[in-house]
Order: sequence, then C-alpha cells, then structure tokens
Amino acid sequence: MRKFTSGVPLSRRNWLKVSAATGALLPSLPLRAADRGQVRSYHLCLTPAVVEQDPELLRMIRDAGVSAVWLADFFYGHQPFLPEQLRRARQRLHEAGLEAHLVNVPLGHPGDSLGAKDGDFPLTPPPHWRTGQRPDGAMFAGTSLHEPATAENAAALRTSREQGFRRCFLDDDFRLARGPGEIGGCFCDRHRTAFLQSGGFAPSRWEELLNDVRERRPTALLRAWLDFTCDELSASFRRQREAFAGDLGIMMMYLGSEKAGIRLRDYADVPFRVGELMFDDPAFAPAKGKTDELFSVLFHRRFVRPELAFSETTAYPADRLSGVHLAAKLVISTLADVRHTMFMSGLTPFPREHWSVLAPAMREQARRHAEIAGHRPRGPFKHVWGEAQRLVGQDSPFSLWLAAGVPFEVVDELSPEGWHFVSDHDARELTVAPAGAAANLVCRDSAASRPPGAEVVAESLPALFAFKRRIQPELRDVPHVEEDEPAVCAWFPAIRKVMVWNLSAEARTLTVVDGKRRIPLRLGPLQAVATEVAARGETKAR
Repeated sequence: MRKFTSGVPLSRRNWLKVSAATGALLPSLPLRAADRGQVRSYHLCLTPAVVEQDPELLRMIRDAGVSAVWLADFFYGHQPFLPEQLRRARQRLHEAGLEAHLVNVPLGHPGDSLGAKDGDFPLTPPPHWRTGQRPDGAMFAGTSLHEPATAENAAALRTSREQGFRRCFLDDDFRLARGPGEIGGCFCDRHRTAFLQSGGFAPSRWEELLNDVRERRPTALLRAWLDFTCDELSASFRRQREAFAGDLGIMMMYLGSEKAGIRLRDYADVPFRVGELMFDDPAFAPAKGKTDELFSVLFHRRFVRPELAFSETTAYPADRLSGVHLAAKLVISTLADVRHTMFMSGLTPFPREHWSVLAPAMREQARRHAEIAGHRPRGPFKHVWGEAQRLVGQDSPFSLWLAAGVPFEVVDELSPEGWHFVSDHDARELTVAPAGAAANLVCRDSAASRPPGAEVVAESLPALFAFKRRIQPELRDVPHVEEDEPAVCAWFPAIRKVMVWNLSAEARTLTVVDGKRRIPLRLGPLQAVATEVAARGETKAR
C-alpha cells in the first residue's frame, strides 16, 4: 500500500484506477455519419432565433458537413425562447436536412459565458433560486445546486419530451465548482448542516474541512465532502434523465472531475462531451495550449466509449478563435477517437468566413479518423492524471511532453515500463514510488515535493527535447519524430501507423525514425498526417 501524506491509505492500483461503470448503455445515437459509413460526425449549437433568421447559414453548415443542430432551450430557470419558436426552428432544420436536438444550461455560469449581444438575455438564475457560497463566505451565482433547480430543470425536460425532442445535453455549468481547479460544492449553512448530518460529523469538523480545502489536502474528511457533493449532482442528473426519458448527456468542463462534483464513472453510459478550455487564439496558439487541450480530452476519454464521446470545440467570444485554430482543434478529437464534434460559440454564431476553412478540414479529419478509429495510441511516454489531481489539483497539467514527438499512451495505473509524467499534486501525494518504478516518474521542477528517485524535467520545449535526446537509445524500437520541433506523435501499432501533428503555425518537414528507416513527412501549418511503420510489439522501454 502507498500512503498519501495525509495518512489516508491508497493502493497503487486505486491511485489511478478508473472504476468501470456498469449497466446498459442508452441507445446509440443514429447519426448520419454512421449511416454513411463514417465514424466522425459534426454538430453545431445555435439559438432558435438564429435558425429562424438565417436560412443561408443552415445551407452553409449542411454543405460543410454538419448533420445536426442542437438548439438552446432552458437557461438556469429561464425559458428565453417560446415553445412555438422552438417548433419553428426544428421545422426549419428538418427542411434543411438537419437533425434538431437541445442544449440546456441547467445551473448557470458565475458570469457571462454566452456572449449575449442584445443586453436583454438573462445571465443569472431568477431571484427564487439560491446563490452559492464559497469557502471564504463570498456569494456567487451559478454552479450551485439548491431546490427548486433540479425540479425546474426536470419540468423543462419533460416539456421538451412532450414536444418531441429526444436528445439533449446539459451544458458544462452542470458542475458544482465555479471553474477549473476549484474544489467545489456550496458551503452555505444548509449544505454545511446536511453534510455534517450525512456523515455523523461533529460541528467542529467544519472548520477542519475548510482548512483541508484551503490547503488542498485529500484527507478522509475532504473525500467525504466530495462524495457528498458528487452524490448531490449525480442525483440531480438522474432525476432529469428520468424526466426526459431520452438521450441526456453531460458536457464536461476542462479536466472536470470529482472536485467539481462530477463523479466521472456516473456518466460513463451517457453522451459525454469531453472538456476543453482554449477558446481564443492567445490561449490555443502556444504549443502548451494545444497539449493542455489534448491532455484534458485524453483524460476524459478514459471514462467514455468513443461512440458516446463528443467534443466541445468552442470559440468564445465567437470571433476570438480563428477558423484555422478551430480546424486545428479537430485533430485533437481524431487523435483521441472522439467520434462527434460539437461546435459552439455561445449565443453568437461563428463568423461566416470560418466555414470556408472548416469545411475542408472537417472532410480531412473524417478521412483521417477512419484510419485509426477504434485503436488506442501506445508508447513509452505515459499520460498520468491521478486521484490527487482529480480531488485537489489546480488543473495545471504537465502536458507539454506531448509535443516532444514521442509516442504516448493513457494509463490508469503506474507500471515499471516507460516514463510517467506526473503533475504536481500527484507528485506531492506519491510519497513512495511503486516498486520498480522510481526511476520512471518524471516531475516538473515546479513540484514542491516528489517521490524519491523521480526525475525532474522543466516543462519547456528545450528541456523536454534534451530529455528525448538523452533517452534516444531506449527509443530504438519506437517510431518517433527525430527533430526538436513541437509535434505530437501518436503510434497505433495494431495497424502499423503513426499520426504526426505539427503544432507549429509554419510548414515543417519532420522525420519519423522507424528502426533503421527514416520517413520524411511534409506537414503544413497545424497539419496532421499518418504514415505506415514497421510491425512490432508494444514498447517495453525501461
């Protein structure tokens, strides 16, 4: 047994192990891409008003390859669009050859995340909904759960069912933390009383809990709080799902997990939108912006089948992420085998000129995706996001190693093989390295504490390229990118292919070293291409 510094025992297996969810899956979504023999489908979120007012946009998106539009409906206690407007919008979509589904925003964001242009759109829940309370006592609107929120959301979904809608997503404010990295839950008097009673805790334990939250200690008490919070959100989802009696899915925030009230295994059998964050050009343009995004998507894919996986693919505000960068985001879904792309941009559609860039990129990624669908990337670099990060981490992943051009895989537990890149809170809690694995843990220099024997590598491209050069002899049986240029290299040994994604905004010629062969690849800006490599078994490096 490995022990956390808090004294709470945690087995090596359970530190990263994903609890497999059981139960029958919902009926698979009958998407047109599947009808055409494709694995990739494209979707777009729009308001009913935009659908009614802009028939030319519907033709444009249909011709680009969008098969379904998800209409904004219920917003945290408000019904901004009348039922007859939804009916008209659905009819317009059907006439344009597009499916019509719904997106609800059930709890509300703590601020404007919708890009409302007219100033009349409600941005906070109605007065009869209670606000949330932070651990420091400050109040906030949105992302807290009190009655009648669940009851009113369930009623809205019941009405949608009666109107003939059968598929709906709950947007990513369906969480109990204001944003990524926050330990969530509502710390109001009502929730304090309910929590203390649920665990038979003495009132004096409340201050202890607040200290654990402030110091981000994954103690037994904090775990009980997160279980309490997750139980509350999961129960709300179940009530809403029962009311809708259709395909009800959840949209995850970036690296969304238990600290935000999201017990991931509770949503393994529903449509599941993986969490993204880089919504504008300054955030997405750096190599680390792209690897952080890919890291979050790979993490969430541990919990959902590819057929139920949707992307987020958001621009916010609608014109702040270029068409080129939106197109580049499509590669992330391909690499992670996320079958359905969901474009969204708040209440305002993308600029029209984006679709001339997106349309060819959508066709290209549909072709690329078909080459690797159903296969998981393998390699000696290990993607780690452990329990400590999920419970108390600040959602700042050690991700830039994905740009080193070395194949990788996502792991549920540590092993003696390969190199495991461990983020700071996981490093802090791993006081004892697993047997035989001490030398293959790689931590950032920002980690305040780390397991004995772990290697320290700065999260910078020069440091990671130097690390790659140093371990070069151990990569002899692994296809990888030779150059010190930022690129993701995904290896699919079962089909003898690698896919290389150029993370640069400039064209590059990159070389895949495949045993004694050197395969030159000419890649355009932000382009991904696949190439065949020699057959071999999975790497046993280290």
